[in-house]
Amino acid sequence: MQIDFSAISAYQRYKLMASLIVPRPIALVTTQNADGVVNAAPFSMFNMLGEDPPILMISINKLQDHHLKDTSANILANGQFVVHIADEPMAEQMHRCGETTPSSVSELDVVGLTTAPSRAVAPPYIVEAPVAFECKLSEKLETASRHIFIGKVLWLHAREDLIDIEHYRVRLQNYFPVARFGASFYIRTRDRFAMDPEKPGVESNPIDEIG
Repeated sequence: MQIDFSAISAYQRYKLMASLIVPRPIALVTTQNADGVVNAAPFSMFNMLGEDPPILMISINKLQDHHLKDTSANILANGQFVVHIADEPMAEQMHRCGETTPSSVSELDVVGLTTAPSRAVAPPYIVEAPVAFECKLSEKLETASRHIFIGKVLWLHAREDLIDIEHYRVRLQNYFPVARFGASFYIRTRDRFAMDPEKPGVESNPIDEIG
């Protein structure tokens, strides 16, 4: 099958790309508007871009007539946001944060998630999330349909059992994020395997302990 992308619509391209480039990690992003209302929304066009400097990217679509989602409007206004990785226990709440809510109402109040003050930015982080990256806007790109925000990570919050701070190793046996699959489907991350054969004399990675 051969498909000429210039011969199909933007929506058709979206459906194909979003269902073929999978699984995608999900960023649950908190921002804050001028009135202090905390917005939370999930975005699966998201990923790490580098570690020096530590940067990540979220891509947010524009609404009809080029109106902005609250997340985009808040980042453009103050350049600050917090990216969370959602795991299985909070997956349903993360998904519900994508529902339409007035700008004067926080999605976190609607879905029952709680926050704590961030260390380097104004938007708070979500206590229930296993991971939260406090970010400052570094660069932005704008296309006809999207804003693409590149954030520099200033601070990391992680659940107590996730990181061996002596070796800076993530205890992957304790980490079960969810990811976006095609259409409105999600996947768990419990089916894991290693490609390299075990090497004698080398300490096994904690992921080998997953049962």
